[in-house]
Amino acid sequence: MTTTEGGTVLIVDDDRDVVRTYRRYLEEAYDTREAYDGEEALDELDESVDVVLLDRLMPGVSGGEVLDRIRQRDVGVRVAMVTAVDPDFDILDMGFDDYITKPTSYDELRSTIDDLIALNRHAEHVREYHTLLAKREALRESKATYELDRSEAYADLEARIETLERTIESEAEGYTDDARFVATLRAIDESVPVEEGSDG
Repeated sequence: MTTTEGGTVLIVDDDRDVVRTYRRYLEEAYDTREAYDGEEALDELDESVDVVLLDRLMPGVSGGEVLDRIRQRDVGVRVAMVTAVDPDFDILDMGFDDYITKPTSYDELRSTIDDLIALNRHAEHVREYHTLLAKREALRESKATYELDRSEAYADLEARIETLERTIESEAEGYTDDARFVATLRAIDESVPVEEGSDG
């Protein structure tokens, strides 16, 4: 649960001036938390955090290590690397959702965070959609057709499924570039449990 409509952003950077700058950019629209090294970032992280802005080069626990440990926790948070390191091929194995090269701007940070929070909502809708599909399948297997046709609750279920289908399709259209498409797939993959008996 977030305490503002905008969501909660954890800012992680060993440069306190950078953290202060980002906080000024963001505090009117989001709840902000701050951490100045990797261990502190992991202490501050919980399921109420929507987005982490993560510096890549920090003393002690690096941003890459923090990212790995965030993914191991499986808290469903979106992570944007915000770093002075120009991207190289090693980023292909990293589990971030976006990559911003410093120096960044107010507009770039805000648009990135808005996109990533929207991505979380998309994943939540996908998760709910799959849950409702499972419920519909279970009812179809256990109930006769005439029982389903007479059920107001089942009609509401079908209507919710149709609404979610339209919502998911509409949200997916907003992710047209390659980076956002990859992040969308990751969010969906995290949100949908593997069904029993599947090969995945």
